[in-house]
Amino acid sequence: MEKIAILGVGNILELDDGVAIYATKYLEKNYNFDPSIDIINGGVEGINLLNLFMEYDYILILDAIEIDDEAGSIYHIPSNELTGYGLNSGGAHEIGVLQCFDILELMGKELPESSVLGIVPAKIDVKIGVTKSIYERFPAYIETLLKIIEKKAIKVEKKSSICTLDEIIEEFKNPQR
Repeated sequence: MEKIAILGVGNILELDDGVAIYATKYLEKNYNFDPSIDIINGGVEGINLLNLFMEYDYILILDAIEIDDEAGSIYHIPSNELTGYGLNSGGAHEIGVLQCFDILELMGKELPESSVLGIVPAKIDVKIGVTKSIYERFPAYIETLLKIIEKKAIKVEKKSSICTLDEIIEEFKNPQR
């Protein structure tokens, strides 16, 4: 059986850059997967995620990506085609994640099958939350993600009690609750 992970990278302290972190939490709270998959909040760990790339057969990386397109545009890009896309806004996490592939190659390790599901941010700023553009496109981002996972022969089941994006953002704003 294929070992699959969804890896969200980004910084919740930088507005739209945190969208992938919110998406991973949204998946954890609202869906069951059969067979189970690992949902990982990679935050801004970047290169420190190297071991993850040796543990999984397939990794779907979620991130905000800086592409010259309308805010909220969604891209699904195979990892081997990532060079030249200028991922994100220059934050350290995406540079580190991409470097993981180079290091694995240098080590002679087999690269996992992987791809990036990116969404174009409207604004990167010091604030917790997302802009209106990203908020409105969040359901489409999740739906696209679920379709990708279903193509990997993973059954997706929505839980009976649903947690909203607003509730998830609020949890990050007030972690004691």
